[in-house]
Amino acid sequence: MTSPFPDPSSWKGDIIAVGGELSPEILLSAYTQGIFPWYGPDDPILWQSPDPRMVLFPENLHISRSMRTILKKGVFTITMNRDFAAVIRGCAEIARPGQDGTWINDDIIAAYTELHRLGFVLSAEAWLNGELAGGCYGILLDNMFCGESMFARKPNASKAAFLTLAQHLFAAGTAFIDCQIPTEHLYSLGGEVISRRTFLKLLR
Repeated sequence: MTSPFPDPSSWKGDIIAVGGELSPEILLSAYTQGIFPWYGPDDPILWQSPDPRMVLFPENLHISRSMRTILKKGVFTITMNRDFAAVIRGCAEIARPGQDGTWINDDIIAAYTELHRLGFVLSAEAWLNGELAGGCYGILLDNMFCGESMFARKPNASKAAFLTLAQHLFAAGTAFIDCQIPTEHLYSLGGEVISRRTFLKLLR
């Protein structure tokens, strides 16, 4: 299909387009061009391609000594794609400092649930005493994983899920994880900031 998006490499600003729909075809077209939907509860769909961009390469994945101990002891039981619905709902419901509400609305949940059904979205779950303590999800396209969101109800649960998923992906040949927006949490896991131009070269 013809892309509905302008070329991000020559675009000024992070917002590439406004409006449209969240169909699987449009979403997959967007991700292959380094574009993703991110917008507030009162906004139209905003299609973003941030500059700079945070990515995580296999050689930079950082697992702290304390997290190594948690993973080695098996404090959490980690599963893949066991309960995607609960993970995305958890990401939508968890309170985040400095954020008013969530961008994961019912339309986003429906769209990514369909992509999960089609095999493009992966989730990782961290369980503690049989209850979902945290998790993360994202889109896998060829050898790139686009991390979307994570949540934790117990300390270190989201880290345990994400780090286990990242190790699994890198062992399977994933070239890098697109972390999208820089955060201190992602810096602590080994994420680094690159320009949009460099990121688009990686995509190609």
